[in-house]
Amino acid sequence: MILVTGGTGLVGSHLLLDLVKNGEKPRAIYRTQESLKAVKNVFSYTNSSQETEHLFNRIEWVKADITDIPSLTKVFENVDYVYHCAALVSFDTSKDAELRKVNIEGTANVVNFCIKNEINKLCFVSSIATFDLKPGEKEITEASFWNKELNHNMYAITKYGAEMEVWRASQEGVPVVIVNPGVIIGPGFWNNGSGKIFKKVDSGLDHYFPKTTGFVGVWDVVKSMRELMASSVKNEQYIVISENHSFKEIFSLTAKALQKPAPGKKLKKWMVLMGWVWQEASGIFSDKEKQLDRRSQKSLFEHRFYSAEKLKAELDFQFEPVSEVIERTAKSYRKDKTT
Repeated sequence: MILVTGGTGLVGSHLLLDLVKNGEKPRAIYRTQESLKAVKNVFSYTNSSQETEHLFNRIEWVKADITDIPSLTKVFENVDYVYHCAALVSFDTSKDAELRKVNIEGTANVVNFCIKNEINKLCFVSSIATFDLKPGEKEITEASFWNKELNHNMYAITKYGAEMEVWRASQEGVPVVIVNPGVIIGPGFWNNGSGKIFKKVDSGLDHYFPKTTGFVGVWDVVKSMRELMASSVKNEQYIVISENHSFKEIFSLTAKALQKPAPGKKLKKWMVLMGWVWQEASGIFSDKEKQLDRRSQKSLFEHRFYSAEKLKAELDFQFEPVSEVIERTAKSYRKDKTT
């Protein structure tokens, strides 16, 4: 039995589609009935309505929460393989405690059940945010370890903490693999993560920030996870990025795919600071989640380059070009916009 946590998110939903298309009958965790609609929508991009229902019904859905230990007891019955995709992503400092609870404590709970049930293998979806550039380095690799002396946002801190829990599982006899994707691009979740890029560009985006980082299609993230779980590889982690790009380039590629004008004005640091000040002030009178914390401001102007050579070499892995990923995602965006 295969278990997927975070099955109603971007990576989890695309992973489930890949699993059921390949004959598996996985078990997946969900928290609300509403969240299941997004999974069906992801399935519908490449399947008829009848086939979507058929594939969706191959999944055994269990209502549970990784932060609720009693609810996980039934979830782990007869489970052999676990894909741990569940996580909270937020840069709102008011959610720091929740980030710790979900990303660290939740992962610790998953790990404890994996150990107790002596599962065959655990795959954890982490982030490139857990790597730090060493002095003199130009490119970040799996050997670019976390530097606790640097100032990190809480999301990065909690993903690193989650990795420590997963490595604990490896010490307790559970074979593990960790994937560290860059910014994941893929369809289905237009109000979260990279999905917001498509909405923003479509509605008209004037400014861009100069940050450079690694990008990857959700399909390649899923492919890497599946291949690593099927391999003899254990107790290793892999950076999963297709290409390094500036956000200006990503915005331009997205604009081209959506046939919209690309943003041409570069954000200045003072603009970001003023935006943060306004966000903090308006937050006093509003419950709207903050999009940027002060710790993350600097990162908007950083240029970080990541290498996925380890994954390419060990699995002979071929990545889909980011331009093609954006074209595929834009096609689904247009479909959702017209339905």
